[in-house]
Amino acid sequence: MSTRLMRSGPARLFNSLVLRFAGTRYFPLYGVIEHRGRRSGRIFYTVVVVRPVADGFVVPMPWGERTDWYRNVRAAGGCAIRWKGRHHPVDRPETVDAYAMMSAFNDLERAIMSRLGITRCLRLRHQT
Repeated sequence: MSTRLMRSGPARLFNSLVLRFAGTRYFPLYGVIEHRGRRSGRIFYTVVVVRPVADGFVVPMPWGERTDWYRNVRAAGGCAIRWKGRHHPVDRPETVDAYAMMSAFNDLERAIMSRLGITRCLRLRHQT
């Protein structure tokens, strides 16, 4: 077995387990973004931290705007979020300052975001 396969085996197992539980009512901090690849057209599922706001959701972006999931969502103009066991179509992605969205997070989450240096969030609105 190659080294690459040995490394990807545990990672694949971990990701499949996380995807199974993220977005359920048992793990309300995490959701799953369902997005379409901007070049491949394939459907992808990405586990992210999700917080509800009055008109949609906020997703902290610890790696900024360089991630493929973010670029896919921006290019498509929206995505779907699975959160607390429900499917939520969202659109109008907007990158916002994390400080402006801090009211969506509890004290511990705000402290973690600050400690990790998260300065940007993606705001997504429920489709109308």
